[in-house]
Amino acid sequence: MLSLNEIIQVLSHTFMIRAMVVGLLVSLCAALLGVNLVLKRYAMIGTGLSHVGFAVMAIAGVIDVAPLTLSMPIVVATAFLLLRLNDSSKINGDSAVAMISTGGIAVGVIVVGMTTGITLHICNVMFGSIFAMTAADMYFSVFLSIAVIGMFVLFYKQLFAVTYDENFAKATGVRVEVYKSLLAILTAVTVVLGMRMMGALLIANLSLFPALSAMRLCRRFLSVVIVAAIIGVVCFFVGMMFSIGLDIPPGASVVGVNLVVFIILSGVSFVKRGVA
Repeated sequence: MLSLNEIIQVLSHTFMIRAMVVGLLVSLCAALLGVNLVLKRYAMIGTGLSHVGFAVMAIAGVIDVAPLTLSMPIVVATAFLLLRLNDSSKINGDSAVAMISTGGIAVGVIVVGMTTGITLHICNVMFGSIFAMTAADMYFSVFLSIAVIGMFVLFYKQLFAVTYDENFAKATGVRVEVYKSLLAILTAVTVVLGMRMMGALLIANLSLFPALSAMRLCRRFLSVVIVAAIIGVVCFFVGMMFSIGLDIPPGASVVGVNLVVFIILSGVSFVKRGVA
């Protein structure tokens, strides 16, 4: 276990500054969108998109193409497909996510198996490699993260209306399909960015846990969004500190901290209901 002085020295390195900046921004994006996804019962869409991202990044590694360049449009297109399937009466939403999710993993494993086997690159895609982020990756991720946050704030009222009651939103003139598509795009962008730091297996938890934890404390939508954002950012920072101090994978550390916070807040909520 590293001492406090050693942790401070590590935090001063360029690669760590990049990791913290991108990680905090992506955690904020995921927490904000997570509230909408959980309330719309779209929480597992993030898992489906991340598994498709794994397949695309595996292919990108084989054909030597920049992973983000190839994965971003394909994951966004998959988000639209999942949205359409989720609204279809022919295919249940959970079944659609499961189909896309398992299919993505299968394609990725097949691509890897037909080339060089499980390489370090593929392991990084599965479990994250936030410390390997380049300056170009950081600038690109920061730009897109700020764009996601800006779009969420700009269209907050419309996203709120679509999340709570689509029929009422339509009656008041809100273009429901447009804003559901916007939510799908913002989610896809966040998933692709988050895969670099959390990996395909853990990125969905970055939006799920902060939203669920916030709902244990608050009831109003705006309050839940604000608290979820705070929890997401704080849990990422604490998780990174544990990762550095205990020399454990950062993605798993961040999810572990989120899980502990969720359990604690669930206990607090249970006690409050019992007292009331």
